[in-house]
Amino acid sequence: MRFYKATAFLFPSHYERRIFLVCLGAALVPLIACATLQAATGYWDITTLATVLAAGLIGAGLGIWAIQALLAPLANATAILEAVQTGDPVEQIPEGGNDLVGRLLRGVTTAANESAARIRRLVDTAERDPLTGVHNRRGFIESAREVLLGQHTAVLAIVAVDHFALIHEQFGRAVGDKVLQAVGLRLESELRRTDLTARWTSETFAVLLPDTLLDEARLIMERLRASVALDQSLADQGWPVTFSCGLVAIRDYAQFDDACNRADAALDDARSGGRNRIHAATD
Repeated sequence: MRFYKATAFLFPSHYERRIFLVCLGAALVPLIACATLQAATGYWDITTLATVLAAGLIGAGLGIWAIQALLAPLANATAILEAVQTGDPVEQIPEGGNDLVGRLLRGVTTAANESAARIRRLVDTAERDPLTGVHNRRGFIESAREVLLGQHTAVLAIVAVDHFALIHEQFGRAVGDKVLQAVGLRLESELRRTDLTARWTSETFAVLLPDTLLDEARLIMERLRASVALDQSLADQGWPVTFSCGLVAIRDYAQFDDACNRADAALDDARSGGRNRIHAATD
């Protein structure tokens, strides 16, 4: 560290240039020794000096090239650490041998993997509803934005547990939470893997069905509605659990807020129509 600090004034922001300068100085030592010897003896041999100078410069050039190649893994490790610090994805992590650079790369690899895993856990925690385990509102919006940027036919559904306020009031919060957990699990497990599910409000869920037409979405949600209504395990308190749903087609993320309002309006129509039904918004 002492030599490293002592030479920092040469190129404060370029560590590799300091190495190049040291390499060049080492290559010129034979030339200096030869010139000193000839000066001391008084016998000057220009051919010898020129040969030593040329050999020194060639050796310095080759040394600089080799050192630059050897420093490449350190540059990669630095780039990986900077990417980890800024939260950017690490595209490819190089592997090293059993030498000092290899151990450094393995350390950086471990740090990068652990940091990425921590970030994934933090993001997942921040974007998941702790009660039901599905996406929360924030996570749903972020995921929906990514989907809708590349999709042109999707359907947004707002799902509400029927008479949830009465369930909560009559049977207590624990039962109400159990109903929400069961409905959330049913939505996420029975829908397609490409579909998005989230707890939208205290008693409603949001579902995004990518690459789906409105009629197809109606059939999907109707099957799910019937499955919930017929599930006796959800009615263990003697109260049947059903849901109502509002559907709206959406083609672009710019329409997202408007689609949410229209899906809410369609949900209100389903509720006013008797609940336990699906209602699709019309254009």
